[in-house]
Amino acid sequence: MSAPIALTIAGSDSGGGAGIQADIKTMSALGVYAASVITALTAQNTCKVHSIFPVSTNFIQDQLYTVFEDLDVKAIKIGMLGTPDIIKSVADVLKHYPQIPVVLDPVMVAKSGDKLLQDDAVASLKENLLPLAEIITPNLPEAAVLTGEKEPDSIEEMKDMLTALQAISPKAILLKGGHLGGDKSDDLLFDGQNEICLSSQRINTKNSHGTGCTLSAAIASEIAKGLSLLEAVIAAKEYLSEALRHADSLEVGKGHGPVHHFHENWTV
Repeated sequence: MSAPIALTIAGSDSGGGAGIQADIKTMSALGVYAASVITALTAQNTCKVHSIFPVSTNFIQDQLYTVFEDLDVKAIKIGMLGTPDIIKSVADVLKHYPQIPVVLDPVMVAKSGDKLLQDDAVASLKENLLPLAEIITPNLPEAAVLTGEKEPDSIEEMKDMLTALQAISPKAILLKGGHLGGDKSDDLLFDGQNEICLSSQRINTKNSHGTGCTLSAAIASEIAKGLSLLEAVIAAKEYLSEALRHADSLEVGKGHGPVHHFHENWTV
């Protein structure tokens, strides 16, 4: 049997821990063939984003159409887009492929605190891409920006935030609660009908660079393999937890190092 194909649409992280690089590592580790469309180049390491070079919208669309005309893509993950024009250019292409489920990670800020999405791009994201997504995966700061509401401080406030998100993205939502702190990392999943709390043990490590990219890429990978949305989210969370649990063994960089995508395949 040939491996299912997933496509990642995201920015390049020269440090290798997040973005396109993290997506390809995740998909490969989970037995999925990874195709990629690069939206921006970043000069980045574990400590900072030094500079960002957006890719032209024409070339982004050329990448997309060229992939779709040849590859049987089963799922799409979208990460860093950066500008309103890039967001719209991606949406304009994806409207022609409504049969392919889209996992949208609304990437806004890097682990280092550097902005990865222009302020005027949020409206374009909500207008053009959220309606196309099968599931969105915002963390709490991203959800606050999308809804215009205060960032939640508790699981109860997360539930209110989930309701607010449903008003702008009525399909599925995975609201990630990692920013709350505590011994547990509780995420809330709205699958289109029900709200489900998915709890996991918090892994104490500073090496969490690329967690959002990794989780959304893992969800897309599991959907490409034929799992249901709930099954895909559960499997993706389990994969990320193990990647975080083994992250300290990599010892990459001086800042927030990457998770260990290949923890099951090789040791260091």
